[in-house]
Amino acid sequence: MPKLFRVLAAVFMALGGISAVASMANAQTKPVVTTLGPDFPKTGIFIGNSFFYYNNGLPGHLSLMEKAADPANKLAYRNTMVTIGGSGFDWHDVESYFRPNAIGNYSFDDNNNVVFNKLDKLFDVAVMMDCSQCPIHPKLNSVFTDYAKKNSDIVRAKGARPVFFMSWAYADKPEMTAPLAEAYTVAGNANNALVIPAGLAFAKAISKQPELNLYAPDKRHPSLAGTYLATCVVFAALTGRSPVGSAYLAGIDAPTATFLQNVAWDTVREYYAK
Repeated sequence: MPKLFRVLAAVFMALGGISAVASMANAQTKPVVTTLGPDFPKTGIFIGNSFFYYNNGLPGHLSLMEKAADPANKLAYRNTMVTIGGSGFDWHDVESYFRPNAIGNYSFDDNNNVVFNKLDKLFDVAVMMDCSQCPIHPKLNSVFTDYAKKNSDIVRAKGARPVFFMSWAYADKPEMTAPLAEAYTVAGNANNALVIPAGLAFAKAISKQPELNLYAPDKRHPSLAGTYLATCVVFAALTGRSPVGSAYLAGIDAPTATFLQNVAWDTVREYYAK
């Protein structure tokens, strides 16, 4: 285990709990890219695994939140999901996802009518997530580093901007939070890419309200509340807007949704030092 990870783990064990991990985020590498503005993206492809597709898919929730925030331009927002269960960066043929007249060629309107899209380009951003352990696994972290660059180069060559999605720790392994945050931030800086700090938001929410369950029974995948929290973080990171007060609640009770919105906004501002 790299020295940094050993130190982080030792401090975590000494101080104990998720609250220690959340506070340690301030001691980690700072992100270089802190906004996608002023030309904020409206369309995205989400490339990853089941962490994205649980609960009917994070990108679908994101589209509904974006449209609720900007109803006058709701037709401009489009998010597409390409996922493989258990996949890492190296499982995906990112080049093929940008082939013309394929992914994103058509979509559905509010009345479930098929709409054939006339696109100047397929996507503004590609949001990419590695497998849940890959960035910090001793046999897979080099693959994470190599494919972070390879896939970022492909995305840029296709006219989109690469974005990395920082995943969360397992419910029973909170010590994963800090090294995952560090690995994604370092990769983001190396590739001049925005990093979405979803993992840090999970840690913050648990430290503030541990009785709220963000996980499915397997302790890895997100519950609906977990997906909603991640959606709020993605919304804040990609649009530069606060999710606080969003009318889109994903079927979650209003007090819980408000709590998660605030956690997401606080996390994004702290991570990007705004």
